[in-house]
Amino acid sequence: MSSSSNFMMGSIPIAAVDRRNCCQLPTIRVGSLTSAEYVNDNSEHYFCRKSVSCWDKFYKRHQNKFFKDRHYLEKDWGKYFSDTDDDVNAKVLLEVGCGAGNSIFPLIAAYPKLFVHACDFSSQAVTLVKSHSNFTEDRINVFLCDAANDDLAETVLPSSVDVVTLIFMLSAVSPNKMLLVVQNLKKVLKPNGHILLRDYAVGDSAQVNLENKNQMISDNFYFRGDGTCSFYFSEDFLSSLFVRAGFNMVDINTYCRQMENRLHNITVQRRWIRAIFSKP
Repeated sequence: MSSSSNFMMGSIPIAAVDRRNCCQLPTIRVGSLTSAEYVNDNSEHYFCRKSVSCWDKFYKRHQNKFFKDRHYLEKDWGKYFSDTDDDVNAKVLLEVGCGAGNSIFPLIAAYPKLFVHACDFSSQAVTLVKSHSNFTEDRINVFLCDAANDDLAETVLPSSVDVVTLIFMLSAVSPNKMLLVVQNLKKVLKPNGHILLRDYAVGDSAQVNLENKNQMISDNFYFRGDGTCSFYFSEDFLSSLFVRAGFNMVDINTYCRQMENRLHNITVQRRWIRAIFSKP
C-alpha cells in the first residue's frame, strides 16, 4: 500500500535537484475535513472498491524492485526508534501499509532491539516481506490487514505499540475512511506513543498531471493509470483529521524538491508532507 517519494520518469535520468526554491504550480483545490457521514464500500468510487486487487497486481508486477529502501527514516526520526537500555522495554513499531518492506528492513538493521509489527492489505505485499532474505519471525510479525475495515487490536495488543509509521500509506485510502484508520491506530498505540507520517502534499507535480488528465475522484483524490489511488494532503486537512481522532500535533511541515530533466528540458516540483502526532 505504500508509495514512494522517489521521482521516476521511466529510464530518463534526473540531471539536477534544487531543494532551495519551489517553482510555482497551477492552483489545486484544497479540500477541508468535513463531518459528512462515512459511506460504505458499495458507494465508493470504482477504483476505491478495486483498490486491493489493483495493489495486488502492482506488487505482483513490480515485486520489490519499484521502491528504494527508505534509509532516510533513521535520519528524520531516529530518536523515535532508538533502542532502550534493556531488552524488556525494547521499542515496538507498527508499520501500516508495509508494502515490500522498504521501511521495516532498514529499521531493523539500524536498531537491533526494535520489534516490528507490519501489515498491508495486499497479500502480494505480505508475501514479499516474508520472502525477504532478512525476514525473521523473531523481529517481524507481518500480517494481512485492511486498517480501514479490520480491527488491528485483534492481532496487535491494545496500547502496546510505541510508534506507528505511515509512509505513503494514508494517501492510498479513500478520504471517507481515513478517520477510521486513524482511530484504529489509536487502539494499539501506547499513551504518549507517536504516529510518524510522510506522504504526498497538495501541489505535487503528480497531482497536476492527474488533474490535467481528468482523473480526479474527489477533491485532492485521484486514480492513476494502474488503478491505484492517491490523495494529496494539505497541512490543515491532515492536522484536522488527527486532532478529530483525539491526537495531539507535535510537528507538521511541507517541503519540496525542484527536479530538472535536462534531456526533456523540463522542471517539476515534488511536494511531500511530514508530520508527527502523539496519543495523549
